[in-house]
Amino acid sequence: MLGTFAVGRRLGRHGVVDVAWGPAFVLVALFSFLTATGDPLRAGLLLALVSVWGVRLAVHIGRRSRGAGEDPRYERLLSRAPGDPDMYALRVVYLLQGALVWLVSLPIQVAAHAPGPLGGWAVAGAALWAVGFAFEAVGDAQLAAFRRDPANRGRIMDRGLWAWTRHPNYFGDACVWWGLFLVAVSGSPWTLLALPAPLVMTYLLTRGSGQRLLDEHMRGRPGWAEYEARTSAFFPRPPRG
Repeated sequence: MLGTFAVGRRLGRHGVVDVAWGPAFVLVALFSFLTATGDPLRAGLLLALVSVWGVRLAVHIGRRSRGAGEDPRYERLLSRAPGDPDMYALRVVYLLQGALVWLVSLPIQVAAHAPGPLGGWAVAGAALWAVGFAFEAVGDAQLAAFRRDPANRGRIMDRGLWAWTRHPNYFGDACVWWGLFLVAVSGSPWTLLALPAPLVMTYLLTRGSGQRLLDEHMRGRPGWAEYEARTSAFFPRPPRG
């Protein structure tokens, strides 16, 4: 995160921290794998799953933000900065996200030292991860294709997975991290100590900087009230009406 801060300060755009979010977890998973004292298959599986997720997310966000200016969220945040905006960004953006990476990645860190072999929970976790990854990747691709069509300018995306949930990418992210937790917990009961990790991630996605803030940002746009009324906020289900 300190390296990303240096890049963001040089570019004058602190939104680059979002690109670094996924790779930060990949680095944690790689270090955990290289220092593992438990089952190497579990550590290797977690490294593979986290790497696929983290690299795809970084590429997606990087492409989406290419050529754009500062993210409006960070513009609003830094406009209230007391003193040097860059130092304020370091404290409340980069270092905070670094702490969250450490907390959310606890299952990966603990699992590196879990002695038990892979079992049924690991299979269930990998399956849940696959469901979550599909929701994230397909949802992001559908939204990107929708935005590329000039005919959709000013319209609300309500097709594909977005007809079943207003936030397929956030739902998918939650499934990914609960899946990784299940893979980790299959090694030893001690890994249950990492339970706060997926709980915190789910809270961030639903009540923190994810679903809640995006819904507030979208309210007032033409067609949003109708879309919000017929579409599930988080868990997928057929649209009402």
